Amino acid sequence: MSAPITSCRINVFWHDGMLNHDTGKGVFDTGMNPGFLEVLEKHPENSDRIRNIVSILSKGPISSYISWHSGSPATIHQLLSFHSQEYVDMLIEADKNGGNKEICCGTFLNPGSFNAALLAAGTTLSAMKYILDGYGELVYALVRPPGHHAQPTQADGYCFFNNAGLAIQLALDSGCKKVLALDIDVHYGNGTAEGFYRSDKVLTVSLHMNHGSWGPSHPQNGTVDELGEGEGFGYNLNVPLPNGSGDKGYGHAMREVVIPAVEKFEPDMMVLVIGQDSSAFDPNGRQCLTMDGYREIGRMVRRLADKHCGSRLLIVQEGGYHVTYSAYCVHATLEGVLDLPHPLLSDPIACYPEDETFAVKVIEAIKQFQMKNVPMLKDV
Repeated sequence: MSAPITSCRINVFWHDGMLNHDTGKGVFDTGMNPGFLEVLEKHPENSDRIRNIVSILSKGPISSYISWHSGSPATIHQLLSFHSQEYVDMLIEADKNGGNKEICCGTFLNPGSFNAALLAAGTTLSAMKYILDGYGELVYALVRPPGHHAQPTQADGYCFFNNAGLAIQLALDSGCKKVLALDIDVHYGNGTAEGFYRSDKVLTVSLHMNHGSWGPSHPQNGTVDELGEGEGFGYNLNVPLPNGSGDKGYGHAMREVVIPAVEKFEPDMMVLVIGQDSSAFDPNGRQCLTMDGYREIGRMVRRLADKHCGSRLLIVQEGGYHVTYSAYCVHATLEGVLDLPHPLLSDPIACYPEDETFAVKVIEAIKQFQMKNVPMLKDV
């Protein structure tokens, strides 16, 4: 690799072997066939959603700004930088026994799933290494299965290995002093938070639907009082947003909560964890973001990366389950990251009346709580 650094392109790391993770059909994400439905839907985390993202980046108007790179599978040694030996061994054994196992609610390890998960983890590590080695600044790991719910010792929420967490640990091991993980998936990035919950070297910030715990695989609540422990106290900032917060609500949260925290933290590497399940049309979320909202978040994050990290920014794909609109929202997010002067692609379906009044009240309450309880923010 000898390409010069450029901030006018996004380097996308991808491997089509990740499409071999077959999550099956059933009632939503249960895999259940009740016997009385004529049509069973695909599991929401299916390959079609990713095929469309690959397609829109290859053929859409943003294609001239994209450089493609092939990913590779992670090694077991690499996985152990974030995950426990016992957990990895359990997945290896399940795969050796032929898969066809529900690891936790909605999370199925089928034939081909383990290798796809290795590719997702390894592709994200390759993307981070590309930045660390100085070949590029803006890099997108287009991966599945997703990872941000996977904790050091267990799977959760369609996730086996924590792709972003592995990349963050690689950055720390490679000399980065402070890493920001900003998660805008509609669900709490609990696995990433858990992995760095006792560290003051990683600021984990999650903007998510206020969904709470959903069972043994996801014991974390994602509430404002989950601030970290020990040296990590004050370095896990949760922003649980009310349903329907929309573009204006998310913009307010970014300006009033996220950006001030990042300014105080002063990271030298940034990881943006994206999920389009916070969109207006996603079956798995209720947050009502449109392309404009994603575009503006991308623009804000890019400016933070320019200011603090020499533009070094890794973007990691997570959820987003509307097969069409998710691809459009990825396109818009990357337009924002590129800080293009005008949209390249218009929104085909978004028409949602916004009232951010309640969201603003909630965000202001979160801001006051954090300013009172987080040492880093007390003098903001």
